[in-house]
Amino acid sequence: MSPDRTFIIVGGGLAGAKAAETLREEGFDGRLLLFGEEQVRPYERPPMSKTYLRGESPFDDAAVHEADYYTTHQIELHTSTVVASIDPEASEVQLAAGARLTYERLLLATGASPRRPNVPGTELEGFHLLRTVADSDAIRAAISSGGPLVVIGAGWIGCEVAASARELGADVTVLDLASVPLERVLGPEVGAVYRDLHVSHGVTMRLGLSIDAIEAIRGSGRVEEVRLTDGSVIPAGAVVAGIGAMPRTELAAAAGLHIDNGVRTDAHLATSAPGIYAAGDVASAWHPTYGAPIRLEHWSAALNQGPAAARNMLGLATPYEKVPYFYSDQYDLGMEYRGWAPSFDQVVFRGEVSGGEFLSFWLHDDVVVAAMNANIWDQTDAIEALLAARRPVDVAALADPDTDLGELAVSGRSPGQSS
Repeated sequence: MSPDRTFIIVGGGLAGAKAAETLREEGFDGRLLLFGEEQVRPYERPPMSKTYLRGESPFDDAAVHEADYYTTHQIELHTSTVVASIDPEASEVQLAAGARLTYERLLLATGASPRRPNVPGTELEGFHLLRTVADSDAIRAAISSGGPLVVIGAGWIGCEVAASARELGADVTVLDLASVPLERVLGPEVGAVYRDLHVSHGVTMRLGLSIDAIEAIRGSGRVEEVRLTDGSVIPAGAVVAGIGAMPRTELAAAAGLHIDNGVRTDAHLATSAPGIYAAGDVASAWHPTYGAPIRLEHWSAALNQGPAAARNMLGLATPYEKVPYFYSDQYDLGMEYRGWAPSFDQVVFRGEVSGGEFLSFWLHDDVVVAAMNANIWDQTDAIEALLAARRPVDVAALADPDTDLGELAVSGRSPGQSS
């Protein structure tokens, strides 16, 4: 190893672990330290609301690497370790325990923290947020103990927890101020599909309402009910809140890095401080295709930005250009979403929405800006071609299952249409 080179990764999640892996694969032979605050080795978070939460898969299935990987590859993995501060001028980090370490390159992969509802009662036993494996363990135990579960928030985490809880036999009520689940990302049309899906599986949806308080009415110190602002009361043996997350920018902000909805980076994931990079949930990365900074709290960003940042740390100029992607599995509805649609003026469906096998497209000025395949797995290449083309398409042809999507990507029209 090269003793005069030290790279440090702050954040023991998927982005940090994949960055460490890539640094070794690309030939970095210096000292490599990976700091994580959790007690366990790096793991992927999607199973925490799905298969791991339901007890269908063990922790080792979620782990990014085998237990001996870090020792074998001479990666100094420090779990249960907090990095207290960064000094960009001195190229140093200080650990909460007091040690100071000098780095040549530093990667911030500190992730995000779940938002806590601003209502009374979140300190009660039986109230849960979901981010870590310990959180998932606690929620599974709460579901197993019986009693109704109230889920605050009908976003991805809330919907996936609700689906998992129903599959485990819990009585579930989902609360959200929006009119349909996932409305902010998917819009009302596709959100209605998820509303109907959950209702068909026995979930009670209380939408368009806000929460007044989470209460322990018998002075037990435990969650017993949720009171809404309309005066109604919902019994609760446990409450899980899934109302979004905030990027963990505290270290970066204290070090004087540029913060704007995350740690701002250029297309190479470099921050405003020399030698410091960011990846994953915390990174607000300039996307050259869209001409805007994008921050994604999804598995794919951590999976792909970690390696891209690692290559840039080594001087292998690698702009991050991947199309945003995420997936979700709820009951028997699996989906993949590609693209970026901060605004859209039309949603087009293709296929059998009621049968759970369909495509949906988000358009702006007749250009497909995002697409979702639900239980249809053979259209990925055509969808990606449509997104890459960034050309207006014939909307009727887009909705017609008999029209080849690949042809639409090339010409914007189905075969036989006149120009």
